[in-house]
Amino acid sequence: MGRSESQMDITEISIPKPKAKRWSGLELTLSVLVLLLTIIAVTMIVLYATYDDGICKSADCIKSAARLIGNMDGTVNPCTDFYKYACGGWLKRNVIPETSSRYSNFDILRDELEIVLKDVLQQQKPEDIVAVQKAKTLYRSCLNESAIDSRGGQPLLDLLPQIHEWPVATDNWEATYGSSWRAEKTIAELNSKFGKKVLINFFIGTDDKNSTNHIMHIDQPRLGLPSRDYYECSGVYKEACIAYVNFMISVAKLIRKDRGLSINETQIALEMNRIMALEKEIANATAKPEDRNDPILLYNKMTLGQVQNNFTLMINGKLFNWANYTNEIMSTVNITVANEEAVIVYAPEYLTKLKLILTKYSPRLFMAQHLKQPLGDVVLIMSMESWIMLLDDFM
Repeated sequence: MGRSESQMDITEISIPKPKAKRWSGLELTLSVLVLLLTIIAVTMIVLYATYDDGICKSADCIKSAARLIGNMDGTVNPCTDFYKYACGGWLKRNVIPETSSRYSNFDILRDELEIVLKDVLQQQKPEDIVAVQKAKTLYRSCLNESAIDSRGGQPLLDLLPQIHEWPVATDNWEATYGSSWRAEKTIAELNSKFGKKVLINFFIGTDDKNSTNHIMHIDQPRLGLPSRDYYECSGVYKEACIAYVNFMISVAKLIRKDRGLSINETQIALEMNRIMALEKEIANATAKPEDRNDPILLYNKMTLGQVQNNFTLMINGKLFNWANYTNEIMSTVNITVANEEAVIVYAPEYLTKLKLILTKYSPRLFMAQHLKQPLGDVVLIMSMESWIMLLDDFM
């Protein structure tokens, strides 16, 4: 019996639809792996973009690296000659000038800086601050050789009486200046007015243990020769010591000649050699540079009153007054220092040794030694003819 149309429709409608395709286990695994690899790749890209390998890649660093590589000589085997390997490029490109005993990057920078300073000092600007105006005035005065030559050695001769004279360049120093001479005042004036730290180096600097504070410092002085090793005056230093004494003798003779005083070369040489002996003792009392590398050992903080008690100095039979010495310097800036003021003493051993040295010499010799270094600078204001004469005697 045949089916009706309605039955056929029902039959067609009830035919089951195909089921949705399900991913197999392998397909799911591969999909997860792809997703993980994508995440890892993105993470690596981000990390690489933000990773700091500690290598400076700025323009300045790249230039510096290029300069270092340029100073090297890659053709040299470092195991054979490491110096040429590291510095061969520099040696090929740079020759020591005939006017110099050395040549380095610092010398190049100094020369470049001097050119810049020259341009600055030569330009007159009304808006310059007072300090810059003074620097430009000093620069112009040094260039005016005709004025310098016309004055001759008179500026130096006018200066000496203001600082109790140079005993070897005058007669009757003891009678004229010896009775009024005070060690504290003289040494302080050389420090504050001429920047010469003789016997004692006094300065104001930052407190090593508190950089927000400034504090007084007392240290061993600078020496006339480059280092204390020179004062051995033997071997390679013998010639330097001879030239040093001869220079002092020549300056003394030149000043005495300008003053119309008699010149006793034997007496002048004797005094200058005694000055050299004093300076040797001072040099030997100072600590060697290699013994001053530990800032903790250098730092000896105490009051000014304690300095007076701990480091008693006797000069010409009189007690050296540390407070008077300090206040003489500080009076130039209208400051009075009390005995309770803190001081850092960098060289206690030197001050202890200095006490013994001071008992051996007279004020006359101290003055001769004190003024030797300032005169070495001030003598530059002498006339050109005097300089030629001085150099002839020196050589």
